[in-house]
Amino acid sequence: MTKTTHDADVAFIQALAEVLKANDLTELQVKRDYGEGDSLNVRVSRQTQAVTQVAVPAPAPVAAAPAPALSAPAEETAEDPAQLPGAVTSPMVGTVYLQPEPTAAAFVGIGDTVEEGQTLLIVEAMKTMNQIPAPRGGTVRRILVEDGAPVEYGAPLMIID
Repeated sequence: MTKTTHDADVAFIQALAEVLKANDLTELQVKRDYGEGDSLNVRVSRQTQAVTQVAVPAPAPVAAAPAPALSAPAEETAEDPAQLPGAVTSPMVGTVYLQPEPTAAAFVGIGDTVEEGQTLLIVEAMKTMNQIPAPRGGTVRRILVEDGAPVEYGAPLMIID
């Protein structure tokens, strides 16, 4: 290769790196043929840092004296909502949607009575919308996720009593 071709290749690779960054891509591969037996194969990649959401429970309020008759409900004092008896957990990793379409009403709200098998929300995984049914009938006490939030396998989604 001549020096001018080499300089052009460097500029081409730099342009690919800029395209990678500008479009938030992790990898880009291109093959450039110059003629018989002369080609350039380029693969540009970058590492991305995974973002992990960690739910940190709020500290329990400090009371001056115990008041057994006015104690907080179990779901408000529990350390891990997934361990509560009425917890509905995510069966997969994905993105939560609380309504069937962006402009539609939510499947359920706090205080709603649900029946076993009724759709509570959707978890999108690999471009597939998975309806999450109620494992039992009851009343929705808490919704622990926000619309459009990412969830992990086993993450608590809502509490049904």
